Amino acid sequence: MAERETIVLTRDVNVITVPDGNHGTLNEGEEVTLHQSLGNNFTVITPYGHMVRIDGADADALGKEEHQLHTLVEEDDAKAVEKNCWEVMKTVYDPEIPVNIVDLGLIYECNVEPIEAGKNAVHIKMTLTAPGCGMGPMIQSDVEKSIRGLAGVDSVNVEIVLDPPWSREMMSEVAQVQLGLF
Repeated sequence: MAERETIVLTRDVNVITVPDGNHGTLNEGEEVTLHQSLGNNFTVITPYGHMVRIDGADADALGKEEHQLHTLVEEDDAKAVEKNCWEVMKTVYDPEIPVNIVDLGLIYECNVEPIEAGKNAVHIKMTLTAPGCGMGPMIQSDVEKSIRGLAGVDSVNVEIVLDPPWSREMMSEVAQVQLGLF
C-alpha cells in the first residue's frame, strides 16, 4: 500500500498493539492512519505513533468491509481440505510485514488426517520470524481460526516450532521481490 489513508473511527474498537501483542481499545472519533489492509485484518498507526491491529470483524469501524475468501473448493476430503488450508493461510499476515505467512516461509507443514467421512484433523507446524515475537500467539490464533472455519475440518492443532529457525532464505521469491530483497 503506497498511499496512507487517514480514517476517523466510527465506533470504539478493540485493538492489539504491535509488536508486543497487548490488548487495548481505540475510541470512536479517534483518527488513525491505515498502514496495511491485508488478509482479514487492518494495521493502523494511532496519533501517538503506536502501531495496532484491528480485526477484520471490526472493519466497519474503519468504514471498510470484511474480507471474503472466494477461492476455496467445496469438497471435504483430506486433499481438498489441505488445499483450502494453504489458501486461508495465505490470508494471514504479520501486522508489520506486507507478505502472507506462507510466502514468508513461516509454515513448515500442513498435515490433514481423515477421521471419518467429511471430518479431518489438521496439524500445522509453523515458526515465527523471531523467537520472542509478541505477535506470535495472535498469528497462531489467526491460523487456527481460519482453518477451523473450513468445511471438513473437525480439529486443528497449530504448533509453533523454532527449529529450524526462520531466516529470510525461507521466503518465496515473490516475497523477497515484494520486500525489495531480491
